[in-house]
Amino acid sequence: MTDFRSRCIAPEPLAGLFCAIPHPTGVEICAATGPDFLCLDGEHAPIDRERAEEMIRAAQLHRVPVIMRVPGHLPDSIAGALDSGADGVLVPRVSTADEARAAVAATRYPPVGVRGVGPGRAAGFGYRIPDYLATANSRILLAIQAETPGALENIEEISTVEGVDVIFIGPGDLGVTLGALGPEGRPKLMAAITRITKVSRAAGKAVGMFCASPDEVQGWRELGITFFLIGNDARHLADAAGAAVARAREGF
Repeated sequence: MTDFRSRCIAPEPLAGLFCAIPHPTGVEICAATGPDFLCLDGEHAPIDRERAEEMIRAAQLHRVPVIMRVPGHLPDSIAGALDSGADGVLVPRVSTADEARAAVAATRYPPVGVRGVGPGRAAGFGYRIPDYLATANSRILLAIQAETPGALENIEEISTVEGVDVIFIGPGDLGVTLGALGPEGRPKLMAAITRITKVSRAAGKAVGMFCASPDEVQGWRELGITFFLIGNDARHLADAAGAAVARAREGF
């Protein structure tokens, strides 16, 4: 597997999928389709530590990089995802530079950070600790979500935090927290997304975006966004199943 973090910060355009169905079978099916990466949704889906390990194994069976969106900012949640073998984490609701620096510290071993050393799956259950320690700080991807008014206000300072690799825009939460919903709120939301993107790119950060549909990608690419999560497995399953049923009923 190539160094996923290097591809992200290049920045190389990448298309991934959220995995919200809490079972490794769904991950294995998604991984087999050839995405650039997968992101387990530990924020909004019921994925515990044991299940996360199983899902990460399923992605790695097809040599697909996998990151995990953790529930919040707790260092234990971040370390748990990484100890399970994830190639990185996506930390939600980062609104200040201090929160961004804390996320960096949680993903790195000393002296750079505060991550604890342990015999987790990533370190071969203890047998490969020295090898893992030698490369983890340089290979682990840290993406943080800019999805609040605070993130918009503080984006200049957030974007300069060393160790943050991707600033990922959550348009749904950003629209809700800015009061920019629906067609009437579109100009305000677009202005916020444009500002976050331009400031982050000027600071040398890759920028990510959630897209409900692949049709949205080209427009965001023109803005300078390169790291995409296209829907999630549950939505894709529902869309495909609904389309199949509708197609079948055409012959009734």
